[in-house]
Parts: sequence; C-alpha cells; structure tokens
Amino acid sequence: MTARFVEPVTLRGTHVTLEPLSREHLAAIRSAAADGDLWNLWYTSVPPPDRTDAWLTTALDLCEREGDLPFVVVLNATGEIVGSTRYMHVDGKNRRLEIGSTWYAKRVQRTAVNTECKLLLLTHAFEALRCIAVEFRTHWFNQASRAAIARLGAKQDGILRNHQLLPDGSRRDTVVFSIIDGEWPAAKRHLQYLLERTR
Repeated sequence: MTARFVEPVTLRGTHVTLEPLSREHLAAIRSAAADGDLWNLWYTSVPPPDRTDAWLTTALDLCEREGDLPFVVVLNATGEIVGSTRYMHVDGKNRRLEIGSTWYAKRVQRTAVNTECKLLLLTHAFEALRCIAVEFRTHWFNQASRAAIARLGAKQDGILRNHQLLPDGSRRDTVVFSIIDGEWPAAKRHLQYLLERTR
C-alpha cells in the first residue's frame, strides 16, 4: 500500500490545537457553526445545523478517498472546538496542497486563532512535508477571506472564472493565492510577528 503524502497529525500552538476531525466532533462542530449563523453567508461552505452530519461524512470521505486531512480547531484555554480547516487537493507527486474549507465561530474571528492556525499548517506543510507550494482559494465575493489570505503573505495567482457550480445554482469565480517554498521564511517571520502583536 502506498504511503499517504499527508498522514493524520495533531498540531499544537500557544492559542490553538488542530486535531484530526472525527465522528465524535459532530455536536461541537454544530455548536461552533451556530455561533454567528455562519451558514447564512451564501459564499461559504459552513454547514447549517441540519446538514452538519452530512458535512462531516463528506469531509471524512474525502480524507479516505482523496487524501485530505480535515481538522477541528480547539482553543487551548478552554478546550472548546471553535471551527474547522483542512489540507485538501493534496498532490503528493508535485509536493503541493491547498489549505481550505476554513471557518471559525464568530466569537474567535479577528483574534489570534486564524493567524496561529495558518502558521501551524504552513509550518507543517513546508518543513515536515517539504511542500514546494501551498494554495489558498476563495470565492470572488468573499472579501473578508481574500483580505485575510493576503494578510498571511500569500500572493494572488489568478481567478478561475466559472470554476464551480454551487448548490444554489450560481457559478463561483475562484480567487487563487499561494505561498511558494522560497517565500516561506519571510512569510513565517511575518506570521510570527502578527501573533506577537496579538498577545
């Protein structure tokens, strides 16, 4: 059996810990998504309460079939699960992956949580998996996500027009960003600086 490029791993930081998603996280994921009614943002993929189970099943299926690695985001101070993120579109042959399907409960948005999550995920991708590029993708209309990705130090690669058909029948234009391995030392220093400012 061929080894997976991305194996399950727990990533621990000062503020948060990223743990591999499991069935046992269902109730906590439902509760986190309810904070801010995040599923009402039409351009995101946050699960509404009545579809959380299907969302979790799909995430675990993609982990098994496609090599994704979904995580829950746990606040170290309280042990609460406050969101989810994942490695996805994993391309081990070309040492690339995407960090995506990321969302957080409203109460932890605009805190150190996202910055530290990205620092943990990028550090593992570049320094343990030896990736040569890490992508981020978001909906054209998700201005907050686009600003947050650029703030990490990622550069915009381009826009994929009519990239996806969404459940409501609309078409998604996807904005693609990336950080490449040669840029990682500076991006890492920048993320560490941002974290220090929030302490």
